[in-house]
Amino acid sequence: MSEEEEHYGKHGEPFKHDPSFKGPIQNRSCTDIVCCIIFIIAILGYIAVGILAWSQGDPRKAIYPTDSRGDFCGQAGTPLENKRKLFYFNIMKCASPMVLLSFQCPTTQLCVEKCPDKFMTLAKAYTNNKEFYYYKNFCKETVTSSMSLPEILRDRLCPTMLIPSKSFTRRCFPALGLKGGVVTVGNSTTFDDGEGNQRDAKDLVDGVKNATVVMEARQVVMKIFEDYTQSWYWILIGLVIAMLLSLLFVVLMRFLAGIMIWIIIIAVIAVIGYGIFHCYMEYNSLKNEPGANVTLQELGFHTDFTIYLQVRQTWLAFVIILAIVEVIIILLLIFLRKRILIAIALIKEASKAIRYMMCSMFYPLFTFLLLAIVVAYWAVTAVFLSTSNDAIYKVVSQFNCVHSGNSCDPANYSTSKMKAECPDSQCNFAYYGGETVYHKYLIALQFYNVFLFFWCANFVIALGQMSLAGAFASYYWAFSKPGDIPTFPVFSAMGRSLRYHTGSLAFGSLILSIVQIIRVLLEYLDHKLKGAENKFAKFLLCCLKCCFWCLEKFIKFMNRNAYIMVAVHGKNFCASAISALNLLARNLLRVAVVDKVTDFLLFLGKLLVVGLVGVFAFFFFSGRVKAFENTAPNLHYYWVPILTVVIGSYLIAHGFFSVYDMCVDTLFLCFLEDLERNDGSSERPYMMPDSLLKILNKKNKTKGGE
Repeated sequence: MSEEEEHYGKHGEPFKHDPSFKGPIQNRSCTDIVCCIIFIIAILGYIAVGILAWSQGDPRKAIYPTDSRGDFCGQAGTPLENKRKLFYFNIMKCASPMVLLSFQCPTTQLCVEKCPDKFMTLAKAYTNNKEFYYYKNFCKETVTSSMSLPEILRDRLCPTMLIPSKSFTRRCFPALGLKGGVVTVGNSTTFDDGEGNQRDAKDLVDGVKNATVVMEARQVVMKIFEDYTQSWYWILIGLVIAMLLSLLFVVLMRFLAGIMIWIIIIAVIAVIGYGIFHCYMEYNSLKNEPGANVTLQELGFHTDFTIYLQVRQTWLAFVIILAIVEVIIILLLIFLRKRILIAIALIKEASKAIRYMMCSMFYPLFTFLLLAIVVAYWAVTAVFLSTSNDAIYKVVSQFNCVHSGNSCDPANYSTSKMKAECPDSQCNFAYYGGETVYHKYLIALQFYNVFLFFWCANFVIALGQMSLAGAFASYYWAFSKPGDIPTFPVFSAMGRSLRYHTGSLAFGSLILSIVQIIRVLLEYLDHKLKGAENKFAKFLLCCLKCCFWCLEKFIKFMNRNAYIMVAVHGKNFCASAISALNLLARNLLRVAVVDKVTDFLLFLGKLLVVGLVGVFAFFFFSGRVKAFENTAPNLHYYWVPILTVVIGSYLIAHGFFSVYDMCVDTLFLCFLEDLERNDGSSERPYMMPDSLLKILNKKNKTKGGE
């Protein structure tokens, strides 16, 4: 009984020979129609949510700060166009913990052109016309020089004092600093809190950000931006080099795969062998050393691990462990030699397939474009949804008022009953919210937006996998290469996928999206429970996160192979997934070897591309090579373009090698199916290349032959 037949009883029936099967089926029907309809309805609903959000939302709420009247500071075409900063009459009121509960700072907020840069009290400024003219920039528009000081204070038209401030997120915060180890506001260690009390400057730390640090951070950001303007074209050149290197590596894989794998295997065996030799020499050198014959049990536990290296038994343990590892590796090589050769042959064949379909290497650009559209739609919809609330106004009073916190209408508040009962109160803008049906279900719409984002993103990735799988499968099953390969195989496969298998793509991506959204919810719960002391809840949450992480990995693996079978046979998602998993289960050892060998080779490829481009970028931008001194741009931080090139090179290499990985997986499934369908006779010839036939000691018999 052959190796493949051993598992037939447990893992389904093998593929039967079909004389009409010539690769990806052309005459196929639509699959998973119900899921296709659900997906289309979901997309239409997603569009409706976007339109609703765009009609209700106002991104200005997220861009511009809002004053006490609900007007936007710095909005173009309004009287506040030049007043881009938000000024608080009494910033200390914002430091209260109640602000976090009520989402409002109980002090007047005003749009100003610039933040105050000097200490000044209202009482002092009122006696000097020049200073009062400056002071009025931070008062309400209704204040005039003819008003008396008590009148201004009664109507709360001006702050009682000004504090030197700096802008952070377009809001004026006191300029904190350190002087002799003491927190200061401007140049003073104390300040008036606006109610006649002297306060220590340290009291402001809980209410505001350190503006000095912010300014330094802003300078760093500006320098980084300048570096990008000076080096962007060199960065593009580095990314082009990364693309060419990735393409070259894929092409050369056909010739270098076998050499690289065997060199690495021999190197691993040699390194472990040297480790055994070195440990034995250390063991032998301690033979006559006093105290070296103490056993590890007698020595006990010590935090200084170098003590153990002075004991012979430690080196003997190293020798035994390394020897066992060496024997296991050699035995695995002996028993898995044929499977390693199969993996190498498939990798070489994948390189040959890509050579016939060079357009497949640039398919990730199309996937990236679609993903960019999905991400952009999600982000814009999320912003509009989060800014689609109405302006809510609340009664604010610095004294005890029965109406404090109640909703109010600023248009008629001055004549309202609440104003009459609380003369010192004001009707200020508090936050954005609402109590309509739309506002009640706003959280549900945000959740729908996130879920559809996952579903659409996974659908786009699935479309790319199925399209490439259909193209590479047509290469494998072509009896005469490249003559029997269809014209434009990638576009033909993508057309079949969209026309017949949109439902299957939606089904697979839906399953994955559900698991991913559950993982997001678990991460949210984990963030909320960080301060909790319930050890069991934390343990349970950790177990759930681990389980769903493993489940996501398995579903991705299952979907990938299911899409390959859908692309080849045109069956529905469930049937294809079961067929693929059964086929792989009947060839577990081959699956493990091919998967790990391929992953390792592609990892080396990414490392090679990123390493070469990164080293070149380092020597170029750092000016370490004299030949580049006059060519390299002058930069504030040379690591900025280097890091950009390294990250960009990795993404480019990953895009190219993901195509290669998909090609190997597709050819491997086709190879396993080929072994079950055919026997090498003239009626059932193998479709695999001669290199694989030679490794398996098989051959195709011609008519009249043996």
